[in-house]
Amino acid sequence: MTEMEEQDLQPYSTETTERVRVRPRGSNGQQREDEDETRMGGPARPEPPRGKRGVVLVAVILGIAIAVGATAFLRYAATYESTDDAQVEAHLVGVSARIQGTVTGVYAEENQSIQAGQLLVAIDPRDFEVAVDQSRAQVTQAQADIQAENPHVPMTQTSNQTSISNTQAEVANAEAAVAGAESQYAAAQARLLETQANNAKAQADVARYGALVQKDEVPREQYDQVIATAKAQAAAVDSAAASADAARKVVDQRRAQLAQARSQLNQAASNAPRQVAISRATLEARVAAEQAARARMEQTLLNLSYTKVVAPAGGVISKRNVEVGTTVAAGQQLFTISQLDDLWVTANFKETQLRHMHPGLRATLYVDAYGKDFNGYVESMPGASGAITSLLPPENATGNYVKVVQRLPVRIRFDKNQPGLERLRPGMSVEPKVWLQ
Repeated sequence: MTEMEEQDLQPYSTETTERVRVRPRGSNGQQREDEDETRMGGPARPEPPRGKRGVVLVAVILGIAIAVGATAFLRYAATYESTDDAQVEAHLVGVSARIQGTVTGVYAEENQSIQAGQLLVAIDPRDFEVAVDQSRAQVTQAQADIQAENPHVPMTQTSNQTSISNTQAEVANAEAAVAGAESQYAAAQARLLETQANNAKAQADVARYGALVQKDEVPREQYDQVIATAKAQAAAVDSAAASADAARKVVDQRRAQLAQARSQLNQAASNAPRQVAISRATLEARVAAEQAARARMEQTLLNLSYTKVVAPAGGVISKRNVEVGTTVAAGQQLFTISQLDDLWVTANFKETQLRHMHPGLRATLYVDAYGKDFNGYVESMPGASGAITSLLPPENATGNYVKVVQRLPVRIRFDKNQPGLERLRPGMSVEPKVWLQ
């Protein structure tokens, strides 16, 4: 093999370079290429086909477009949070009967729009009218009892004052009687002493005259007269003693009467305010009875007014559970009213979506039923997850634990005065978007 052939079979030298410079397009739209013919041994590489270069260029452009689009989409997706677990909510007012009775008229139908205060159901009022008449009669009777009891208080006060005055007079009389009896007793004591002194003298005269009679110094008749006088004086002593004893007993009796009079005075003075208090308490009881009768009358009037069942709020009748002739019980639900003037959306977002959410953020509410967007705002954030507030909340402490992303109800309020709001109904599905920026 010649030296020339060996050179042809050798690979291109590492020093061999090929430089291609792409210049801008000319006015004719064709791309010009210049090759640097500097070769350090061996021929230049062959050029790639023109069609393959176009495919590569398109792939690069598509990749860039996809990357730009993905970046824009991710930035856009990061500006909001959305969910399909949402629905329109409203206040649902239950209309119930407040008394038991027979329905005589029903004045509302399903899906009917009503106003607050509108008559919905009429109940037979005759039993309640009779109850009102009875309660009014009881009020009249209670008022008459009050009028009859009113004079008792001043009468009792006057009677007590009179009784106290009489007992005071009796005490004074008893004190005077005691003083008189004591005076009489003192006089009886003085008479007793006098008779005792006279009797002592008479007995001494008998002894003295007895000695004289035996000496015949005085006549026998005079001695007999002295003896008679002595006997009379002795009898006078007994009589005076008996009188003194009787006078002492009279004193004791008068003192007992005085003590009784004083006791009666104390009793009258003590019982007087109690009797007045009893009279006043009786009057207050009559007043309380009148108030109770009046309260019963008010209750019967209320029951009579409940025979007309009216709408507590305006809205649309969504459920009717009553017919004419039905006997309804107190508390039985007759209608359900949907209040359509105050609507909101309950959106059950995942807990991972609430990181940047707070009240006041704007929201777009897409209603499936009409294929229309409504504007709103986040009114409030939830206080607990739906699982915790459910009828049977999970109990993870039992060991049956499976971690599940929880959902929490966020309340979103519709903006006022938007066209189409009057067509929304509670329960409609909504897809809300809450804008985080």
